[in-house]
Amino acid sequence: MTSCGLVAQWERYLAENRRRSPHTVRAYAAGAQRLVERLGLSDWSAVADLTARDLRGQLAARRAEGIANTSAARELSALKGFISFARQQVGRDDADAPRLRGPRVKKGLPRPVTPDDAVGLAETVREQAREEWIGARDAAVLMLLYGAGMRVAEALSLTGADLPLGEQLTVTGKGGKQRVVPLLPAVREAVAEYERTVPFALLPDKALFRGARGGALGQGAVQKVTARARQVLGLPATATPHALRHSFATHLLGAGADLRSLQELLGHASLGSTQIYTKVDAAKILDSYRSAHPHERD
Repeated sequence: MTSCGLVAQWERYLAENRRRSPHTVRAYAAGAQRLVERLGLSDWSAVADLTARDLRGQLAARRAEGIANTSAARELSALKGFISFARQQVGRDDADAPRLRGPRVKKGLPRPVTPDDAVGLAETVREQAREEWIGARDAAVLMLLYGAGMRVAEALSLTGADLPLGEQLTVTGKGGKQRVVPLLPAVREAVAEYERTVPFALLPDKALFRGARGGALGQGAVQKVTARARQVLGLPATATPHALRHSFATHLLGAGADLRSLQELLGHASLGSTQIYTKVDAAKILDSYRSAHPHERD
């Protein structure tokens, strides 16, 4: 089997068996491809034979290219998974797989935007759009991120079958895990406005959010319109689409939501991922939430 064949099999396993997101699959496959090319690996036995020393050498080569601790830690995790998969292919005990601790990564605090700025972003992308339906589309996507705490990929994975939106929505998140999120009236109205103006038929088996030519809307397009809107509003570069999900979480926690409920709403696998939001100034968030969150405006 060629090195490309090894990586292709690994990609299929990640996508079909582990149900990883397309972004994760691409990143993990790229890391595996760099490893097999650098070491000249051509079969699963060769991959299964890799040691902690081999992994240290690979990380050293990557660090020499200038990658940060966060990227190095992510790549190490990917390579460990690749080797574990290789050992399964040749029938070896995974308990003997190489053990190597990754670089320490300082976990930064989420940087949410204020409720006024979150709503302002949605209004600005609507105003900047060259066509009414495109503005309604962009605003609806951002409202789903802020008003329902969805990831960008989750919002863009919705189809015509999810219409009409009710008071709650079943969302499929990372690893195929499903959760139910409540939908505020402001969020439902934003999506309904897009539904009324979009020029394409919203079929059950097709993406809900469409690009200008009718294909599925991509994450890059959402990033671009948000970047333009934040420039207009004078917001920092941290005011990204994903920051709206952080804002959803921090504003709800500041308003009194308990961590377990927030964990369910966000679709976090562990409570530890949710606990980081407790470090945000709850008093300021509560005041902002009460004055400007869409829930309080209805």
